[in-house]
Amino acid sequence: MNNVWDPSFLDPNLDCRAVTFENPAGARGAGGTAHGGRKGAPFRILSAGERVVLADLQGPGVVRHIWMTFPPAKPEDLRALVLEVFYDGASAPSISVPALDFFGLPHGRRAEFYSSLISVNEGRGFNTYLPMPFRRRIRVEFHNAAPNPTTLYFQIDYTLELGVAEYNGYLHAIFRRENPTVPKRDFVIADGLRGPGRYVGCVVGIRVIDKGMWYGEGEVKIYRDGDRDLPTICGTGLEDYVGSAWGMGRHCGPFGGVPIHVAEGPADVPGSNPSFVSFYRWHLPDPVMFSREIKVTIQQIGAAMFLAGQEAELAAYEANHPVAGGGWTRPGGSILAWGIAERSDDYCATAFVYCREPQPVPQVDVAAAIKDIGRLSFERPDPMEQVFYHMLSAERAKVS
Repeated sequence: MNNVWDPSFLDPNLDCRAVTFENPAGARGAGGTAHGGRKGAPFRILSAGERVVLADLQGPGVVRHIWMTFPPAKPEDLRALVLEVFYDGASAPSISVPALDFFGLPHGRRAEFYSSLISVNEGRGFNTYLPMPFRRRIRVEFHNAAPNPTTLYFQIDYTLELGVAEYNGYLHAIFRRENPTVPKRDFVIADGLRGPGRYVGCVVGIRVIDKGMWYGEGEVKIYRDGDRDLPTICGTGLEDYVGSAWGMGRHCGPFGGVPIHVAEGPADVPGSNPSFVSFYRWHLPDPVMFSREIKVTIQQIGAAMFLAGQEAELAAYEANHPVAGGGWTRPGGSILAWGIAERSDDYCATAFVYCREPQPVPQVDVAAAIKDIGRLSFERPDPMEQVFYHMLSAERAKVS
């Protein structure tokens, strides 16, 4: 796809374009036409249930950058905004993901973070720099599946090119959720796409519902090209996969981080789990290629500790949590038992995978995606939420 990251690289054959509501075709010399070019149509109000085509472009070319912004709203309404991408005239999408999850933020919650591929500037400017090559055609659709209207601003920056090389794959994004997960059955992050391809990484969200001390002992496993019982790549724990250690608090890095950490109390209190947490992990300098197939999973294993006098609590926990690893350690004294055990939480994931050929992915089940993510009693609404609500009502009144 050419070395556009090298600022000295020159190629006049790259026809650089941009799509917005003012220039929906990305035509040359047609940007900012509304109101004489004086910012006439930078956004559109989308009614409840409305679906809009943001771009329908003929290739070959590459989408280089997508920027969007949405007004603050309830988590359920934000999670119900869905982005879909169709390649080369296909009737089924190869990307079907809640829009916020596509930009690295599960649970319908906005947060500020910065990484090498996706950033949410100041918690309100949603950017992805994942390249999206297309050979014949690309169609980008946005669906407001929420019961309330919303306002959408966007820009898609792309290049039309003489051709797309055979080794450049199509970006696929798949959303999954298990609410709750099944004990002793690993949660699947990525599966079902045929190679050759490359697993670029994932955005994972967890609603912590088990009462154990720590949710993140599960190992991330990557099965490639015929791996069955055991994977080729196996990590040492959830936070280790993200690049942290000994627990996991909010942070952001180029290739891994935790943008969402919703907790009522301090994050560093032992045994104090967040209510909602999310992480991202990008495999750029450590690529994960596959020839035929790829499957990425994460175990549902956590840690727990019981102190002297908690014999009844330990017995109740043991009855519903099969041991994992070496099981319980009983050192005596003030510590009755500690160890790792199987558990069940609410997991969701968006996997990003490049494949040689475009393939269909399951479309988002909005009802399942928005279940159980409502604002918690200790979460404060964005103070601008009501402001945007009144502005939106005024705009709708002007149109009607």
